[in-house]
Amino acid sequence: MSTQPTRIFVARLLGLDVFDPLGDRLGRLRDVVVLGGGQRTAPHAVGIVVEVPGKKRVFVPMTRLTSMDQAQIICTGLVNLRRFEQRGAEQLVVGNMFDRQVTLVDGSGGAVIEDIAMDQQRNGDWLVTKLFVRRGTSTSRLRGLRRGHTMLIDWSDAQPASEAEPQGATHFVATHEDLKPADFADALQEMSDKRRIEVASELQDERLADIMSELPEEDQVALLSALDSERAADVLEEMDPDDAADLLADLPTAKAEELLLLMEPDDAEDVRRLLQYEEGTAGALMTPVPVILPPEATVAEALAHVRSEDLSPALASAIFICRPPLETPTGRFLGVVHIQQLLRSAPPEQLGTLVDKNLEPVSDQDTVSVVSHTMASYNLNSLPVVNREGRLVGAVTVDDLLDHLLPDDWRSHDDGAPIRKMGGRIG
Repeated sequence: MSTQPTRIFVARLLGLDVFDPLGDRLGRLRDVVVLGGGQRTAPHAVGIVVEVPGKKRVFVPMTRLTSMDQAQIICTGLVNLRRFEQRGAEQLVVGNMFDRQVTLVDGSGGAVIEDIAMDQQRNGDWLVTKLFVRRGTSTSRLRGLRRGHTMLIDWSDAQPASEAEPQGATHFVATHEDLKPADFADALQEMSDKRRIEVASELQDERLADIMSELPEEDQVALLSALDSERAADVLEEMDPDDAADLLADLPTAKAEELLLLMEPDDAEDVRRLLQYEEGTAGALMTPVPVILPPEATVAEALAHVRSEDLSPALASAIFICRPPLETPTGRFLGVVHIQQLLRSAPPEQLGTLVDKNLEPVSDQDTVSVVSHTMASYNLNSLPVVNREGRLVGAVTVDDLLDHLLPDDWRSHDDGAPIRKMGGRIG
């Protein structure tokens, strides 16, 4: 790397592509790892955290960066693809330093770190030398926008708060808003329990619900239990009923009942019905809110329903045709209209003429083995589930089935498959 003195602000690096010398993209920068630092000694940047294909985060030492500016980052291509884990006194700039409270040593009060500047020394090392801070800030998701004026100060001009002090998460949430829920969940799993709760407190209910659904069960329980009951009930309302039921089933009975009573009655009713099924049955796997229309509805109406952003691709793949009432448990189940059939049919055509009557539903008491065999046999993304009276009570989607069939720790599984020549961790 060049020895000419250079200054870079970390916030401007976030999301930048990291390339090897041949110009092939390795991944995207998500954080910077620093070590040491005190009142008189600036922290030393030892490496960067790169999100590689497969959404895994790996460590790249600063010694393997050949070029870094606010447009792109180039490394030698030697990368250890073991999942990154913080060691000892290491700190993540975004994860541990941004949004942290500091006290100004001149006695003028406190501020919050919004960015840091790293200066490259003539020997090639990178040191944290400047803090971009805001005074008089408000970082709560409920209190709205930040206030106060900003300043660029020397590292030595501020005293960081204790690690035990609360840390905001506004900047972390803002810089990770582009992540899909599953990828945000991966980032949460790398955090301490304290930091995880701080980030969750900053998220909107709907966003937090989507992210929690992607966490391992024990992490879901720990995070939900850390929220106050009112907030926990609000988050459960935003989750898919089957995900909410799975989570509540892992809580103590008294706590689960408390949260159900705090939920909106309609949302709670869907969840209660799912909780009545034994684990390992189609009823326990299903979602009770698939797309349901009467046979008189038209293709145009059906297409309008499946365009909803709230629907998963699996649920949008089929329309379930039933006699009223159309809320589960419905009137008599008539059959399914697949999305391909909708796309091949005229908009005014009624769904009753397009029903696939050859697809037999499964019973809500059938085992997972029956469900998986049926879905595999007919290459289905979703499968209707009926009760003993032949009324539709829900649908099992392929993602619901995979969640059940995969090992409990599949979300955190690391196969370590190399995509670059392997190297050791340095720094």
